[in-house]
Amino acid sequence: MFGQFLRNHSISAGILLFLRVYLGWAWLTAGWGKITGGFNAGGFLQGSVANPVIKGEALLYPNYVAFLEKFAIPHADIFSVMVAWGEFLVGLGLILGVLTSAAAFFGVMMNFAFMFAGTISTNPWMVLISMFILVAGANAGRYGGDRWVLPYLR
Repeated sequence: MFGQFLRNHSISAGILLFLRVYLGWAWLTAGWGKITGGFNAGGFLQGSVANPVIKGEALLYPNYVAFLEKFAIPHADIFSVMVAWGEFLVGLGLILGVLTSAAAFFGVMMNFAFMFAGTISTNPWMVLISMFILVAGANAGRYGGDRWVLPYLR
């Protein structure tokens, strides 16, 4: 019943518009700050490996730590660009309502990557808002560019 409300009603589309813009602004400003501020993910990645998420003596995400050690840290420059522009583009997509579901999905992927690295911050809150956008599907972009983009893509 609630899912139908999110997917079909113009009232929910209006509510989702505000959630989209709020979440999009958070992503857009974070990404723009990194793009213009000379962001380097290397320190964050090394800190995530040096201080992994543990429970007692055991690593909670050993595969993620191995991924960071073997792949992400050696390619930190590429990850720096991907994170900065990824955050910016997710924010732009959410604010404009263009490819809204894809933007929310990739935002959730980045949120989970940050949480696996041990950064809580606003990530759980952002995931929660994104889940409403994802459940709403195309209705989340009804008052945005998806109104024209999605029919064109079909």
